[in-house]
Amino acid sequence: MLADVYTPVGIYLRLRDRFHDTVLLESTDHHAAENSYSFICINAIGGIEIKDGVVETKFPGQNAEQTSLRTNEELKNILWDFTQQFEVRSENPRLTRFAQGLFGYFTFDAVQFFETIQFREPEDTSNQIPFARYRLYQYVIAINHYRDELLLLENKLAGIESEGAVVESLINSKDVPVYPFKVVGDESSNMEDSDYREIVKKGIASCHRGDVFQIVLSRRFQQRFAGDEFNVYRALRNINPSPYLFFFDYGDYKLAGSSPEAQLIIRNGKAVIHPIAGTFRRSGDDRIDEQRADELTKDPKENAEHVMLVDLARNDLSTVCSNVQVTHYKQIQFYSHVIHMVSEVTGDVKEGTNPFEVLFKTFPAGTLSGAPKFKAMQLINAYEPTARSFYGGAIGFVGFDGSCNHAIMIRTLLSKDNTLYLQGGAGIVAASNPESELQEVNNKLNALKSAIQMAESIC
Repeated sequence: MLADVYTPVGIYLRLRDRFHDTVLLESTDHHAAENSYSFICINAIGGIEIKDGVVETKFPGQNAEQTSLRTNEELKNILWDFTQQFEVRSENPRLTRFAQGLFGYFTFDAVQFFETIQFREPEDTSNQIPFARYRLYQYVIAINHYRDELLLLENKLAGIESEGAVVESLINSKDVPVYPFKVVGDESSNMEDSDYREIVKKGIASCHRGDVFQIVLSRRFQQRFAGDEFNVYRALRNINPSPYLFFFDYGDYKLAGSSPEAQLIIRNGKAVIHPIAGTFRRSGDDRIDEQRADELTKDPKENAEHVMLVDLARNDLSTVCSNVQVTHYKQIQFYSHVIHMVSEVTGDVKEGTNPFEVLFKTFPAGTLSGAPKFKAMQLINAYEPTARSFYGGAIGFVGFDGSCNHAIMIRTLLSKDNTLYLQGGAGIVAASNPESELQEVNNKLNALKSAIQMAESIC
């Protein structure tokens, strides 16, 4: 149907109380047809989840089964083998591919299941969620903003009752149920400003010793709340429009974000990474921001960091791809509160390649860990006082056809037990200044903190 009188948020609000396990994915990048879609996923009918070293799989209409993970190399095959159990048929594969796959995430800490690294057991488990969770949805509403077209896609399986008429009725409903949101108490953090400066000094010392060339060190904040945290997502998409906007509702916890950075895209036999490294704060004055963008391109420290992470992206893709190239280099992109320097690295993927293998080889992004990655992650685990959980993980879609589109979970909130968790980091090199890195973290989190404040006024 025509979508010109519908919005993804309006449809989502009408559907979420009727169906469990709802997901909303949007993008503000509507200038090209391939990037112009928003998706609403309804009613999980199967999936796979990793928690405490146990893999739970559930096929539609069947009971869940649990198996233990034995080796680090197993996970990528378990995930892909699960998707390959589905035989897909449709009248229009080009459009129905949006529903024929898994939507989900894996956390930063999940790297322990596909690398030999081991992190210490977290003492603070307040922000812990399953390491990975991917779901097959019965319905996917795909809204093509480029053509103002709405598609209602249904995965039909034997033994699964169809409620397509109910979904269509709710899409056309005029009601938009909204609920209030309110913060409770003051914001807190897992460390003081002085503590963060101290771990930055440790990171600088590690660079001087040659342990790493760069390390990304982060800080967590948390805010208690009452009411509907979806209002925070609504505010965030307004304050910080980004290529990846998402709200994943898992019942006892939710993930909401406005990420500027892809972890990995696989489309038509090509893998793409967009390293983002080099950040200046925006002033609010376009003329001054243009000057700051020019200064960013010339800043020795920011450029050294960017070059290092572009090289890391090239190396990561080279392990699983051929013909790896840097197709765009040091482009300036403006976001609501910061200016970023962005490049693009691509590689050719063989037909039939397991997309989870490519995902895992490129994870975590160098922009969230450092270089070399393994040592950087060991030091992150030693220096940061709490486990990262969702922060720095990846979230998105893997198609049964091998396609993939995942964002890095930055500018992202975890809602759990009436608490919002938000985290930001800065890339530390030998030339870093602790105070400047502290301010970079604050600049990156400004959009999230502003959204929490704005959410109280939404009705």
